[in-house]
Amino acid sequence: RGGRDKQKNGFAFVETSALDWTNVEAAFQTIPTEIYRIVSQKQMSDRRENDMSPSNNVLPIHIPPTTEKKPKFQCCQNI
Repeated sequence: RGGRDKQKNGFAFVETSALDWTNVEAAFQTIPTEIYRIVSQKQMSDRRENDMSPSNNVLPIHIPPTTEKKPKFQCCQNI
């Protein structure tokens, strides 16, 4: 029954028995991993919604063309 409830309601559920320690260790490994996965997905989703990715914060840089400086005096042109 617990497995069906999990699928129907979206809850993380691990059936355990404290009497004979059935699935107790698995629960302590599975539940934190599932919490981490859900929180990570939410953070990624929030980041996409807020459009905070580096690729969306790029501004173009415009550099004006440089002009070649010519010597003012003709005597210095061949130096």
